[in-house]
Amino acid sequence: MMGIFSIVTTEILPIGLLTPIGDTFGVSDGTAGLMMTLPGILAAVAAPTVTVATGRVDRRVMLCVLMLVLASADLLAAVAPSYWVMLVSRVLVGLVIGGFWSIAAGLASRLVPEGQVGAATAVIFSAVPLGSVLGVPAGVFLGNLAGWRTAFVAMGILTLAVFAALVVLLPPLPPRGVTRLSVLRDLLGATRIRVGLFVTFLIVMAHFGTYTYVTPFLEDVTQAGPEFITASLLAYGVAGIVGNFVAGTTARRALRATFTAAAGMLATATLLLPVIGTGKPGAIVLLVVWGLAYGAVPVCSQTWFLTSAPQAQEAASVLFTSSFQATLSLGALAGGAVVDSTSTSAAMTLGGLAAILMMVTVRVFSRALRQLS
Repeated sequence: MMGIFSIVTTEILPIGLLTPIGDTFGVSDGTAGLMMTLPGILAAVAAPTVTVATGRVDRRVMLCVLMLVLASADLLAAVAPSYWVMLVSRVLVGLVIGGFWSIAAGLASRLVPEGQVGAATAVIFSAVPLGSVLGVPAGVFLGNLAGWRTAFVAMGILTLAVFAALVVLLPPLPPRGVTRLSVLRDLLGATRIRVGLFVTFLIVMAHFGTYTYVTPFLEDVTQAGPEFITASLLAYGVAGIVGNFVAGTTARRALRATFTAAAGMLATATLLLPVIGTGKPGAIVLLVVWGLAYGAVPVCSQTWFLTSAPQAQEAASVLFTSSFQATLSLGALAGGAVVDSTSTSAAMTLGGLAAILMMVTVRVFSRALRQLS
């Protein structure tokens, strides 16, 4: 959980610091959004590549090595003299995301008794909203206080601490059922996996095509200052933690209903932000709704893949990671194009429509997917 927390915080930290980083290097908000696009692209490629290439290496060793790479990326970002060096650091982040997520996301079943796997999975994925509730607001606070580079220095130090904890506390984890490309190919032939890829694409596109640019939206449309933005991101993150644990208890019993409800809440928040998010009360209420919704998304998506391929848990995690990260990149890139050509409000509207399409897709395939609920 702490390893994923470090990764998630590093991955989404530029969202809260998008404007100051862009100002430092003289790039637009849309161009600065490449800091979100690049890691996702690399992660989508790294997930199968790293997992297959290191299939016979102890998973504990791999997690430790990847934490060291992440610490190096954080410190490189902190001293980056130009934007291209910053992007190099984000390439390293993408490598870590792909490898670490694919290995760690499905480890709950190896670390706890069978009856506790659902709760343990929720704990692991609580790192996602915790990155929002603690990581990003803390990074924004440090960025406002001492410059955005300080936030990356802090993340580098935290990541080294996580590395030390993994070395000391994690048990040996020899690989089980080595993941091969043929296993991944076979999984892609399953109907439930293909539908899972599509609905994950839609909901992650909806989220990252909008949330990547929530800080510029709050600055330009809500006319909010740094203090309100920090508080809003904090409220979003707290709501995300709640959404994560609620989904952890309901996803295995009612996966389609939980996933659809999350998409509906996300659509509501993004579609209404340009309407009532012009005022601070409306904006923060909608961000809380948004946090509740997105907190459930990683748990639901991972559960979808794992229940679709119980015989190949790590391979299912690879597909989850690749699809999630590829869409994260595409969403951030598409959102940046919309923001630069039109406005942040237009990006919010399009994201809401993508979430609605996800709900329709689940409904259309509900009969074929009944055994998942």
